Amino acid sequence: MIMGIKISGKTIAPNKPCFIIAEAGVNHNGSVKLAKKLVDEAKKAGADAVKFQTFNTEELVTKNAKQAKYQEKNSPAKSQYEMLKKLELSESEFKNLFDYCKRKKIIFLSTPFDFKSAEFLYRLGVTAFKIGSGDLTNIPLLMQIAKYNKPIILSTGMATLPEIKKTVVAIYSTCNKQLILLHCTSNYPTNYEDVNLRAMITLRKKFNVPVGYSDHTKGVEVAIAAVSLGACVIEKHLTLDKNLKGPDHKSSLEPVELKKMVETIRNVELSMGNGVKVPRDSEVALKRTSRKSIVAQEDIKKDTKLTKEMLSIKRPGIGIKPEYINKIVGKRAIKNIKRDELIKLKMLV
Repeated sequence: MIMGIKISGKTIAPNKPCFIIAEAGVNHNGSVKLAKKLVDEAKKAGADAVKFQTFNTEELVTKNAKQAKYQEKNSPAKSQYEMLKKLELSESEFKNLFDYCKRKKIIFLSTPFDFKSAEFLYRLGVTAFKIGSGDLTNIPLLMQIAKYNKPIILSTGMATLPEIKKTVVAIYSTCNKQLILLHCTSNYPTNYEDVNLRAMITLRKKFNVPVGYSDHTKGVEVAIAAVSLGACVIEKHLTLDKNLKGPDHKSSLEPVELKKMVETIRNVELSMGNGVKVPRDSEVALKRTSRKSIVAQEDIKKDTKLTKEMLSIKRPGIGIKPEYINKIVGKRAIKNIKRDELIKLKMLV
């Protein structure tokens, strides 16, 4: 049995409402004003949490590290360092955002990319840590975070099962068992043929933890499909405008799209039910009108012995069930029965 994990009062577990994270990331473009607008839109859309990315550029990347291809296309710069430096927020700005999320009653999350950022977020009071796929093999950082004894949501893009297992063992060695694994394909955007959504089920079976999906596809259908397959967490990038300059805007949802995704996920959850196959209350009335009963195919006179040719099967379904027709054949009518009249046991002997 998979144990539930609590984040700010919300339980992350199978058969619980999906925990939806609006990944604001660095789509604030270095502006706290834009970041707060992203918080507002995440709240309006009905997301459970809004997540940012916390890093010290000097601690994260060398000054000569090249950009990924999608970064070169969407946020051209001389290097990753130059790009990230423009997107970096200070600790005081994050404190401002943290307090703003409290006022807006939406959970604040942020992904730390280095030791100092992890320590800062812990002191800030985050209720959980979200770790990106790029740090799945960064065991020293993960062990530091695990020792804070907060829930960890870990993306698994680019990873093999042996790599994930090694990381899980390392986290568990700290006695922190509050782990959620997200299946992910680290491509921006992700092509449908590269999603491999069934790998999420593999993670659940292999590690017996709540699982989810971090989605980088352009639409929302894959995230919806993930929920139908049992995703406990969905993470999806949010932007105010896909046309803004920056590495992740193109593979993000705009506010109206995020709202539609959240609404659809909640509808899918309602439709999943409990798996018990019984008629729903809303079906009972239709059952009476759409099922069928045994009726007289012709006028049948009193004392006539019934043959199959005298009987028919028609709506409504409030009489004798069709499955009993052979038990009716051979009985004698004790009264006149009109054509199309429902056959009742009290009419026969």
